[in-house]
Amino acid sequence: MDETEIKLVQDSFAKVVPIKDTAAALFYGDLFETAPEVKPYFAQTDMTRQGGQLMATLGVVVNGLRDLDAIVPVAQDLAVRHVAYGVQPEDYDSVGASLLRTLEKGLGEAFTDDVKQAWTKAYTTLASVMVSAAYPGQAQ
Repeated sequence: MDETEIKLVQDSFAKVVPIKDTAAALFYGDLFETAPEVKPYFAQTDMTRQGGQLMATLGVVVNGLRDLDAIVPVAQDLAVRHVAYGVQPEDYDSVGASLLRTLEKGLGEAFTDDVKQAWTKAYTTLASVMVSAAYPGQAQ
């Protein structure tokens, strides 16, 4: 990612932070509606706590975009742990789509085409790394 894309992601995420609880609820609501097959992964999960973890993880990733060497191993470890919950490679596409829809709802007019493209690039890069770590030999 170039500096302009990183800045777009970081600046837009800064606008989400004040509404992080709402954003997390929007995200999981959208995910469970559009990809109901993932809902069983969360059967024993406190969704309020999960939403907080989601937003904290996004914060680490967004703030670490200039230092991918630091966040990639953490993302890889996270992906490997998600295999135990039943997460499949195709689930990453559903998560990415729900993330974009959540950002669109949460940011409103601030969710420009450039912001969408920057988030798409950031997410697909990270998802590719995660899928490669969790499912060696499979491309995202």
